[in-house]
Amino acid sequence: METRRDTKKIFVDNVPIGGQSPIPIQSMTTAKTDDVDSVVSEIRRLEEAGCDLIRASLPDMDSVKAIPLIKERINIPLIGDIHFDHKLALEAIEQGIDKIRINPGNIGSRKNVEKVLEKARENNIPLRIGVNSGSLEKDLLEKHGYPTPQAMLESAERHLKICEEFGFEDLIFSLKSSHAPLMIEANRKFSEKYVYPLHLGVTEAGTGWKAVVKSSIGIGTLLAEGIGDTIRVSLTDDPVEEIKAGRQILRSLGIISSGLDIISCPTCARTQTDIVPIVKELERRTEHVKKNLTVAVMGCVVNGPGEAREADIGIACGKKEGLLFKKGEIIEKIPEDQMIDRLLEEIEKFPEN
Repeated sequence: METRRDTKKIFVDNVPIGGQSPIPIQSMTTAKTDDVDSVVSEIRRLEEAGCDLIRASLPDMDSVKAIPLIKERINIPLIGDIHFDHKLALEAIEQGIDKIRINPGNIGSRKNVEKVLEKARENNIPLRIGVNSGSLEKDLLEKHGYPTPQAMLESAERHLKICEEFGFEDLIFSLKSSHAPLMIEANRKFSEKYVYPLHLGVTEAGTGWKAVVKSSIGIGTLLAEGIGDTIRVSLTDDPVEEIKAGRQILRSLGIISSGLDIISCPTCARTQTDIVPIVKELERRTEHVKKNLTVAVMGCVVNGPGEAREADIGIACGKKEGLLFKKGEIIEKIPEDQMIDRLLEEIEKFPEN
């Protein structure tokens, strides 16, 4: 993995983004923002899953007025997503929003944009400039023919120029697309020229494992190249699933170490224990565990003993039973129907990180 690109450090309340800070994981609420109880309940679930920043859509003044009611009941920074009406952005800042995501191209005249920049500067509120391949300016589409990495870069630069000419540089950028290769190349181009932190995501990725794979390729490729300062995995699903996927991307790259790393063999004709349901149940019952442990569930004698021995805890399965390893030492032989419970017992014995 390449050395991480050095960027400006931008604070969203007490969470730093960029400047070699840890990479925070974001998500977005799905409940109507003025339904305060529903939004708070959703955010608390996301906090428990490991969400570091949460964004809510602010389409009207009722949702904007809910900001302080939400903030007093949550523990992570609240970001406002605003389009078309700069007055919503101004009022959101008044109500205590921690960051605003805008597209300067769709909130009116340059004068209106500058009003938002002035208000944000007065209140130390950062902005995320969001460029999306699906909503590029008409003149850029006419120039390039269709969304291209260069078109996305030029859109970002157009918005950046407005901000810098006004003297506002408390900025985070995102260049997103539902097409992973386009998203990857657009972010590469931006990172070659600018030191502003980047929010990474493959937008509108879809549902299920296909969406997770698409997001992992887009986000993971850039992170492996040292590009990216915060991430969101955009899934058509419960937002908690976005956090799980984001944490797994970061863990797979060695960027974070908290949470179990469960390794298991793909199975073959040599296996004599059906480990598929064992691994799935183990994953389900350890979703909440934040301990930095490697747990191995292996199905045969070829790689099983070695992999299990290298893990913090591991089982090398034989015929309807397995050897339990802990830190390389064999602890005991376990029947198949006791494997999950014994693994959970051993996981529980390890201290918190």
